[in-house]
Amino acid sequence: MQVSKTTIATSISHIHRSQEIIAKSAHYTTNVNSTKAELFTIRCEINYAIHLQNVTHIIIITDAIPAARKIFNMLVHPYQLHSITILKDLKKFFNKDFNNSIGF
Repeated sequence: MQVSKTTIATSISHIHRSQEIIAKSAHYTTNVNSTKAELFTIRCEINYAIHLQNVTHIIIITDAIPAARKIFNMLVHPYQLHSITILKDLKKFFNKDFNNSIGF
């Protein structure tokens, strides 16, 4: 079966500490919409960042702000799995130090 290019979603992420690139990753998936792919990437990178030492601020730069907003909308059922995981990770991140922050 041939998959058309319109069903492939690509998300690329970078994690920086100061001027140093710590990690780069590309996520490719098929048969999902771009919002779900974007949420998956955000989920993976937040999970990665919270396990690094001395991370006090997470900045998410995305061209899919509607996807980022869905993280906090628990009424959007198709995205609840990602939302719950992201919120659990963020809870761990903020519990480490109440001065930690996240920005979009």
